[in-house]
Amino acid sequence: MKKRPSFDLLGPSGESLTGPSTRQLRVAEELRHVLAQVFARTEFRDPELYGVVVTVTEVRVSPDLRHATVFVSRLGRDDIDAVLPALKRVAPFLRKKLSAAVRLRTVPELHFQPDVSLEHAMEVDSLLRLPEVQRDLQSDEGEG
Repeated sequence: MKKRPSFDLLGPSGESLTGPSTRQLRVAEELRHVLAQVFARTEFRDPELYGVVVTVTEVRVSPDLRHATVFVSRLGRDDIDAVLPALKRVAPFLRKKLSAAVRLRTVPELHFQPDVSLEHAMEVDSLLRLPEVQRDLQSDEGEG
């Protein structure tokens, strides 16, 4: 039997601090791919999702592969929070589609979150363009 190290590399919620495993990454990417196809080809019966274009930007899978957090956005629109309750309602339908497309022992339970990475990147870009930051960057280049 393999001896455990005297220290644990687990974060506060039990996830590994070393990052996701290769299997987690492969499963997450496959789930993202299948969900993107489902959102592109399927008309949902839910009135809140009728005619709504949802983009799956990222999927993160728990270490036990039982939960998947799906990050979604609507390109050019900021109202993804209004669509999240409807996505939660169609999650069982999406799990059924995933079970038909992906060979896993158990299909992960889907949790939807808005993807704010683009907004965060735009905020960082705007901060880097501030005159004070540009001045500091130019003075650092002159010293090096």
